[in-house]
Amino acid sequence: MTSSSAVYSALTPYGWDDDWADAFAPYAHEGLLPGRVVRVDRGQCDVVTADGAVRADTAFVTPHDPMRVVCTGDWVAVEAGGNPRYVRAYLPRRTAFVRSTSSKRSDGQILAANVDHAVVAVSLAVELDLGRVERFLALAWESGARPVVVLTKADLVTDPVTLAHLVQDVENTAPGVPVVAASAHCGDGLDILRALVGDGTSVLLGQSGAGKSTLANALIGEDVMDVRAARDVDGKGRHTTTTRNLLALPGGGVLIDTPGLRGVGLYDAESGVGQVFAEIEELAERCRFHDCAHESEPGCAVRAAVDGGELPVRRLESYRKLIRENQWIVAKTDARLRAEIRRDWKRKGAEGRAAMQAKQGRWT
Repeated sequence: MTSSSAVYSALTPYGWDDDWADAFAPYAHEGLLPGRVVRVDRGQCDVVTADGAVRADTAFVTPHDPMRVVCTGDWVAVEAGGNPRYVRAYLPRRTAFVRSTSSKRSDGQILAANVDHAVVAVSLAVELDLGRVERFLALAWESGARPVVVLTKADLVTDPVTLAHLVQDVENTAPGVPVVAASAHCGDGLDILRALVGDGTSVLLGQSGAGKSTLANALIGEDVMDVRAARDVDGKGRHTTTTRNLLALPGGGVLIDTPGLRGVGLYDAESGVGQVFAEIEELAERCRFHDCAHESEPGCAVRAAVDGGELPVRRLESYRKLIRENQWIVAKTDARLRAEIRRDWKRKGAEGRAAMQAKQGRWT
């Protein structure tokens, strides 16, 4: 049996600690090995263990529920020998980064587990999409990880004043979240980013062409991830990263690189949305009605903030959009909530028709 000291020596760079050791104790008595999943591919996974990297089959822990499949970042109990080896269990997850799938059942898809920092990569080679940044941040906060926004390809913005304005725009969109302008090409901002991700596990997220793989190579100090140029027309790239890969950083910390995400659907992320739009949630507490929709209700503190220039209209519209989307996703699996939403739609429709009839009456 592999000694405890050997396990700590081999796995500490990947995030092993006393709490994980305690969680694994029942499996140690069965002669199983602890390890962390560094890659998953077609029902099999690569696991780093005290005995080295092993390839293991996940057939024993692959239920129909996509939220319970083994994923990159999981700590697992794997057989000490055999051909093939099997993963027998994964340890309870501390955090999980989840998005909704395109399935009509609105299943969740887990992208990474046991993540401490969610690094959202946003390319400055194209126009900033603040709504997409807010969407990524909502998922990040909901996962339990601490988000960080990295504005990549900052060397393409040659005017420092323009760059400062772009950083400020994102900071206003991401209250309380570190925002770093970085250039993997020039090395700008990398020391700050290394300090932010040097403790714990970080997952790197963003669209194709955002420069995630280039950034990962810069943080690791060598070209371990394939990189291809983004298209000049829209800044988008091909999926050079096709699987989620977990890598130990030389200065400490662990990085999970992910494929570019074209679709970023919310999955039961109400608290995450609330965290991103904390100022709107605080304003809403001062509304006259507790169920205020912030549209035309009297005494709406949110609308008053918009009218007074305190709250940007774009920000409120983005909040409404994400709240509606999240409600719809949850309603697909919650019949009671689905019925409430339908009743609300009918009520608002009736109010709209009544208002239109009243206007027509005044015109005639």
